Parts: sequence; structure tokens; C-alpha cells
Amino acid sequence: MTCASCAARVEKKLNRMDGVTATVNYATEKAQVSFGDHIHVDDLIATVEATGYTATPPPPPAPAAGDGSTAGDGSPPGGGLAPSAARTDDEVTRSARTRLVISAALSLPVIAMAMIPALQFDDWQWLSLVLAAPVVVWGGYPFHRAAWINLRHAAATMDTLISMGTLAAMLWSLYALFLGGAGEPGMSHPFELTVSRGDGASNIYLEVAAGVTTFILAGRYFEARSKRRAGAALRALLELGAQDVAVLRDGQEVRIPVEQLVVGDRFVVRPGEKIATDGVVEEGRSAVDVSMLTGESVPVEVTVGDGVVGATVNAGGRLVVRATRVGSDTQLAQMARLVDEAQSGKAEVQRLADRISGVFVPIVIALAAATLGFWLGNGDGVGAAFTAAVAVLIIACPCALGLATPMALMVGTGRGAQLGILIKGPEVLESTRRIDTILLDKTGTVTTGRMTLVDVVPAEGERREEVLRLAGALEDASEHPIARAIAGAARDEPAGDTLPAPSEFVNVEGLGVRGVVDGRSVVVGRPALLRQTSWETGSDDDAARGLQDLPSSLAGARAGAEAAGQTVVAVAWDGRVRGLLLVADTVKPTSAQAVTELRELGLTPMLVTGDNATVAGTVASSVGIGPDQVIAEVLPRDKLDVVAGLQSEGKVVAMVGDGVNDAAALARADLGLSMGTGTDVAIEAGDLTLVRGDLRAAAEAIRLSRRTLRTIKGNLFWAFAYNVAALPVAAAGLLNPMIAGAAMAFSSAFVVSNSLRLRRFAR
Repeated sequence: MTCASCAARVEKKLNRMDGVTATVNYATEKAQVSFGDHIHVDDLIATVEATGYTATPPPPPAPAAGDGSTAGDGSPPGGGLAPSAARTDDEVTRSARTRLVISAALSLPVIAMAMIPALQFDDWQWLSLVLAAPVVVWGGYPFHRAAWINLRHAAATMDTLISMGTLAAMLWSLYALFLGGAGEPGMSHPFELTVSRGDGASNIYLEVAAGVTTFILAGRYFEARSKRRAGAALRALLELGAQDVAVLRDGQEVRIPVEQLVVGDRFVVRPGEKIATDGVVEEGRSAVDVSMLTGESVPVEVTVGDGVVGATVNAGGRLVVRATRVGSDTQLAQMARLVDEAQSGKAEVQRLADRISGVFVPIVIALAAATLGFWLGNGDGVGAAFTAAVAVLIIACPCALGLATPMALMVGTGRGAQLGILIKGPEVLESTRRIDTILLDKTGTVTTGRMTLVDVVPAEGERREEVLRLAGALEDASEHPIARAIAGAARDEPAGDTLPAPSEFVNVEGLGVRGVVDGRSVVVGRPALLRQTSWETGSDDDAARGLQDLPSSLAGARAGAEAAGQTVVAVAWDGRVRGLLLVADTVKPTSAQAVTELRELGLTPMLVTGDNATVAGTVASSVGIGPDQVIAEVLPRDKLDVVAGLQSEGKVVAMVGDGVNDAAALARADLGLSMGTGTDVAIEAGDLTLVRGDLRAAAEAIRLSRRTLRTIKGNLFWAFAYNVAALPVAAAGLLNPMIAGAAMAFSSAFVVSNSLRLRRFAR
């Protein structure tokens, strides 16, 4: 395809097929097609070829498991049609550059002789013909070929305008040279930007034919190169993955291509190597550089049980990872698919531009004919009429109109992928402009989602280290999130590597655990569990009947911790309370800054959580959210009602979440932002996916989306304004066709360069 009119024609033909819904994108040269069972991909390709173009289906996704089955790639039913694979981007760019360089070298002297009378020696016009003919015939061959194909299909595109304009100038010049007076020795004429009365048979337009061809070839070359640069982010994303991997087979490392990995394989990742695929760490501890996927420069610490993502880099120790996802199921593949689908989509404003482009060319041809007739009827001579008509044909090419939206979308979504922001489609951009309220889920979004030991409060006469050591040893046998937080903190202590093993371990559901550690009867859990425990050893009267209350030295610490929204865990052994462990889901260190950035974007942040009002209020105040903007004690199924309630009040609501219980609310919200660290169902329900677990990415995503939308609107304004302003000027005979060709090429270059500014978007 060579212009937006081509895309409009292919889309129209595909959509005329029974049961087919297609969207054709000029910038990405792809069609996203949905179709029923009665349609085959070959039927779609045949329709495209009957329209005068070529297409190939996308390659099948890589196997997702070792059974040889092929996983779905997440594309719409029927998939998409990709451009012919016979010519790569590099080949297209190289061919365009060669054609441009040769044409420019031949055109330059032709233009110079036409513009500077001092260079017009005897018979200069014949030298101009010799130099201009290869430019018009060979240099302009892509335009003439496309125009001929379109003519055979009773259609007209931008190429039709270019071919008609340059061939008309060339044929007129041949007529003037061979049958008119322009071929006589000593002929000269000045270069003019306006039409003038005169005998058209004595004028030649070889500089117009060669100059317009060269200028438009330049526009095509820079457009092709810029489109390649715009898609560089997606290509880089696809090329991030490892090429081979060291798999453990019977205790031995075997190096195999990464395509042969299957779910369940255990593989080794040494320091400096890329992690081959998504998996879970089974051995080792290290820091992983995730910057290529999330844009986050600080490495993430991982240890046994932590998940890792393919294509990230092991920056520290040796890891043994068990593969959980391979092929098209990996997070990298899903990211690339989301970016690709977003770039292939169309915003509503682009559909309007496409409709205009589809009818624009016939209107321009009619306008050029009317201009020719007007000037002839006005008695201004054939030369003047011809000049004005050719200028109309050339100035009106709707290149910029077709590139305005897809170029900005390509660059914006590509830059988002580099920053760990995945925009699902162009319609999302409109939503980011309208939202005024943003709901923040607490757990996993504002907070880390992981329980952390905040403090150890020993009873009078007890040592902090001993309280944590014995409690950690007992909790190490439990899988509860609070138990893991306590055990992890104990292991981080200097003597944590030698935690004693508990015996007679008992888990009291909902209350805590008890067992024997180092010969001591230890209980760790809610204070209520201590009161229910009958102690077999102890030296005081409380031992036989269980403990009733915490010592006064610990009661105040308990009250303060619960007021701060922390969970209090009591530790006792041998009939006496020895201390308190304070555990909490800690607020992410960047959440407060994120809330500030969201306010600066004109949004009202609100916290929604299932926790009690005390915990919710504490978290909200720590990040700068007021008490009147907190919605607490909300059951998972009620989050949807919260979103609907705010919408019924006239608010345009965005929702940020990461869990299964957030999926319905994310889908209902006017804009859903899903944290990529969350569940697949939440990511699927969201409009924007934030690969990083950093809430600041939400503000970045909204800023980038709004910037992309502003760029699209700016592109469309200048593309429309250019055509609206230039056509009357050309029709009035105030524009030389060669200048018209340069201006048309400049309009496309402006739209492309304006879109490429998005590559410099920073946090």
C-alpha cells in the first residue's frame, strides 16, 4: 500500500465479504480480520489480491507446551493479514534510497537550468529531456505501476494523482519540444511561481515532472525510514529473548535452543545471562535486571519461590529456574502481542480521516479538470491552465492525512513498551483525556501485597533476638503469609541460617501455631490463642489455666500497633508472654509520589479496600489520600458497584488493580489500569497494563497516552489545514507544480517528524 486511500480500498473490499469485519492500517501495513467459520484465510487473501495488492497470513504462534499443540496467540478470531514477506523493511528502505539518489542526481541540473536563465545555453532543453526522462519513467515507476493497477480495478489513489501530474507535465513537454516551438535553438523561459498568459506550446515542464517525482520519492523514502524507526521498539521487544538455554537433564546441563523448552523443564541461569522463559526460582538467590521489560533501572532481588520473567537478565548469582510458561504464553510474547494489536488498531478520529481519504482522490481529479476548464475558458492560455491543473493534482495528495494517526500511535505505543506501559488500543487514548477520578486498590497496588515484619517488641527482661529466633523457627513450618514474613525476617538475622527445627508442630486455624523449639513449649499467634493454651511447664500460677491478658508493658504497644493498622502476633513460651511481633502489608515507597503525580494530572485519587476503616485510613494518610476519599470494608464483588456508583454521580472513573477480584471493576471502569505484577485475568480486563509494580507507572501511562492523543490531533489539524489551504491556492494558479510537489512531501515529513518526538517522552 502506498497511501491511506489504498488502505481504505482494501478495508472496504474485505468488509464487503459476508461475515467479515476488517481494519486495515496503512502505517503498519496490517489488517486485523474477524470472520466466521465459512470463510477461509485464502478467501481473504484472494480478495486483497483482487483489489490489486498482496497479503500473507501471520506466522503461527510458537508451541506453548511440549505436547506439540499450538497455543492461541490472543489475536481476534481469524487473526490478521500481514504484508507480503518477500520484501523486508530493510529492502524497501534500500530500494527507495537508491531510486531517490539517482533521481535527485539527474533532476538537480534540470531544475537548475529551468530556474536560472543564465544556464539556458543553446539546446539546453534537449539535455533537460535526456536527464528528466529516466527520472519520470524509472524513478516514478512505482507511482505509474500502482496507478495502472488501480485503473484496472476502477479505482484512484494518491499514486493516480502523482502519475497523472508528472506524466501530463512530461507529455506536454514532449509536445512542445517536437510539435511546438520549445525545441528551437536559443529557446528560454524564466522560472515563475504563478501562472501567466502565454503560448503553452512554447513552454516545457520537464523540471516539474522531474522535480515532483524526486520530491515525492524523498517523501516516500523518509516515510519508510521513519516507519521503521517507529516500529523499532516492538522489534526490539521481540528480539529481547534468549537464543539458547542450559537445561538440567539427569543432573547434567544440556544446552538447547530456547524453542525446545517445555513447561516443567529446569534450567540454569548464570550471572550475566538472560532468563530463557517465565518460571519460578527453585535454587539460588540473585538480583535480576528487569529494565528491558519494565523500564525500571533498579534490579529486583529474587530467591527460591519467586517468579521470574523471560528476557530479563540475571545480574547476580546462579539460579535454577523451573519453566512455567513458554512460547506465545510468556509475558514477553504477550507484551509484544498487545503492542502489535494496539498499533494495528484505529482511533475513531482516524476512521474519519480514512473516509475522507477514500473520496478525496476522485474529488481532486474532478477539481483539476474544473481548474483546467476554468483557465481555458477564461482565455489565459493552455500553458496557464495546464500549470494550475497539474498543481492541483500534485498538491492534494492525502499522504499526511493517512499517516497522522497511525504514525503517532506506532511511536507512542512503542515508547510505552520501552517504559513498561502497554496501551491496548487507540480508543484508550480518548479515555485518558476524559477521566477525573481514579480508584486505587490497596493490596498489591498501593501496598506491596506482601506481609512484612515491621517491629519486634520484647517483654521486660527478654532479648529481641531470642523472641524472633524462636518465633521464626516455629513459623518456618507454616505456609501462612504472616508466618512466612516472620520466618523470613528471622532468617535475615545474623544467626538466621541456623534456625532450630520445631517438633510437635500444631497449626490452630485462624489463630496461630504451637510446638516445641529447643525444648521449650512455644506458642505464636493471636493473643486469644495464648489464653486457650494450657501450659505443661511454667513456674507461675497462670500456667495451669492459660494466660488471660498481656503484661501492661506490651498492652500499650499492642493498642498503638492496631491503631496503625498493623497485625499483632504474640510470642510465648513456658507459660509466659515473651514479646510481640508487629506485621503489616507495607506501603510501597513510591506510592505517595504517585498519588501526588495523579493529582497534578487533574485526577482525584480514591482508595478502595476490603480492609477495615482503621487500616485503610492509615494507608491512605501515609500516601496523601484524605479520609473522605477512602472506601473501606468493600467485598471483592462490591468493587464493581463502587465504580458504577461513582459513574452514576457523573464521574469518569479510572481503576487501578492487580487481582482477580479487581477484574470486573477494571472492565467496568471508563479506563482500567492493571498492574503487570498481578493476575492474568486482571491484565486481560484492563485497558492499560503497567508491567512494573510501581504505582507511578499509572501516572506515566496517562501522561504518555494524553501526549500521544495530542500528537494525533496536532497531526490531523496540520494535515487537514494543509490540504484545505493549498488546494484553492493551486486552483487559483498561484503555485508552481514543482513547489507543490515539495510542499506535499514536506507535509508528510512534518507529520512523521512530529510523531517521532514521542520517542523522547520521559518519566
